[in-house]
Amino acid sequence: MKKILSRGAEAVIYLSRDKVIKKRLKKGYRIPELDKKITKRRTKAETKLLKKASGVIKSPTPEKTNKENEIIIPFIEGDKLSEKLNSYNDKKQLEVMKKIGLEVGKLHKEGIIHGDLTTSNMILKDKEIYIIDFGLGSFNGKYEQKGVDVHLLKEALEAKHFQNYKKLFLAFKSGYKSIDKNEAKKVFERLEAIEKRGRYKH
Repeated sequence: MKKILSRGAEAVIYLSRDKVIKKRLKKGYRIPELDKKITKRRTKAETKLLKKASGVIKSPTPEKTNKENEIIIPFIEGDKLSEKLNSYNDKKQLEVMKKIGLEVGKLHKEGIIHGDLTTSNMILKDKEIYIIDFGLGSFNGKYEQKGVDVHLLKEALEAKHFQNYKKLFLAFKSGYKSIDKNEAKKVFERLEAIEKRGRYKH
C-alpha cells in the first residue's frame, strides 16, 4: 500500500514499504508527446545526479525502474533536520552543521549542485548526514551556482532555525572549508556578491 509523503507541482512522492517512489506528474498544458519527452529527460537527469551524488556522499542510490516518470530510492529512516535540528542541544547542532558543510563541500568539489539546499532535504541517521531530493539539481562547477546553493541553506537556517542561525552557519562554513580552503574562499566571496545583489534589489 502506498502512502503519499508529499505532493508538489512537479511530482508526487510515495512511501511503499521501505521504498520512496517519486512520480513526475503529467502537464495538461503541454502537448502529450512533448510532455513525455520532457518528463523522461528530467527523470533521467535526476537519476544520473542521484547516482553520482550517492558515490560522493551519503545519499540514497536510485534503483532500476522501467517507468519513464518514476525514481525509486530506499527510504532513509532518521531525523528530518527541518523538524529536529532545533530540538538538539547546542553542541549537537553545531556538530551536525559542520558535517553538513563537509558533505556539501564534497558535492561542490565534484561539480554537483543540489538546487534546493535546505534542512528539509537533510536527514540525520546513525550520526551520518543524508542529503535527499536532487530534483532541482545540476552538474555545474560554476561559483555562482555553488554560491546560490549556500545562500539557500543560509536563508533556510535564518527562517527555520533563527534562534542560533549565525553560529550554525559558521559551523557549516568550517566543515565546508575543510574540503578545499581555496575553493571555499571563492564560493563564500560569491555568496557575499549574491547577498549584496539581493539587498540592492530590495
